[in-house]
Amino acid sequence: MFRLTKDTTIGELLRTYPDSAEILTEIGMHCLGCPSARNETLEQAAEVHDIDPEDLIEDLRGFLEQ
Repeated sequence: MFRLTKDTTIGELLRTYPDSAEILTEIGMHCLGCPSARNETLEQAAEVHDIDPEDLIEDLRGFLEQ
């Protein structure tokens, strides 16, 4: 079973929930196709984009529950 955490990689998230790309691009993560980005954890990506990792996880969970 998939569990969304700050240690989830972008690649894992996109493989499991391809529609999650929508929310990631809305918050400025436009490098989703980059091979190195796919191996970043959500926490690492959030920090690079100056976003609180916990807020990102909460937003993603809300999006995925829809």
